[in-house]
Amino acid sequence: MNSFDLFGYHLINHWAGHHPVVDKLMAFFAQYALELYAVLFLLAWFTLPKSESEKRHALVMAGFSGVLALVFNAIIGQFFFRPRPFVTLPKGTFTQLIPHSLDTSFPSDHTSGSFGFAAGSWRKASFWVRWSFTILAILVAFARVYAGVHWPTDVLAGIVIGIVSGKIIWLINPLFKPLTNLGLRLFHYGKYSNETSKKVIKKYAN
Repeated sequence: MNSFDLFGYHLINHWAGHHPVVDKLMAFFAQYALELYAVLFLLAWFTLPKSESEKRHALVMAGFSGVLALVFNAIIGQFFFRPRPFVTLPKGTFTQLIPHSLDTSFPSDHTSGSFGFAAGSWRKASFWVRWSFTILAILVAFARVYAGVHWPTDVLAGIVIGIVSGKIIWLINPLFKPLTNLGLRLFHYGKYSNETSKKVIKKYAN
């Protein structure tokens, strides 16, 4: 293991196990990123004004950015295996706050997915969505090292993969417009809302 990872890991992880409230918070962020993002997605989708089609499309893009980041991770994991810190380091030299499987540590799935969601929202999502997604992504990346289940370069690679995934998805975003339109139609948002329909009818009636 390289000196950067050893130093960075112990710099962050040595705080674990001393502050119960902080430990619980970090363990929560380290384990439940997907569930937290699901809540934020649903909250944004249903609280945006009905006319906000582009901002809902940004949510769809953010979702697929996170998925693409995880696909990249799965591919990398087929060719590169790195043992997790709790496997490599001697017992008593680290604190592990959450249980974890012995799969590859590099790159961090939680970080890649989180930054994929965040990067996918940066272009056109609402201000509060962009910031909440990004702050949560940063917390998740930090928490994965704090909780003892990742090396620093695992999460750094995850950040890069997530951001690149967001850029790729936006380059091909027209491909996802039909899916966004399907969601708008199902919930009567955007051009499919009753208010919009009434305005169109009124315009042509006059």
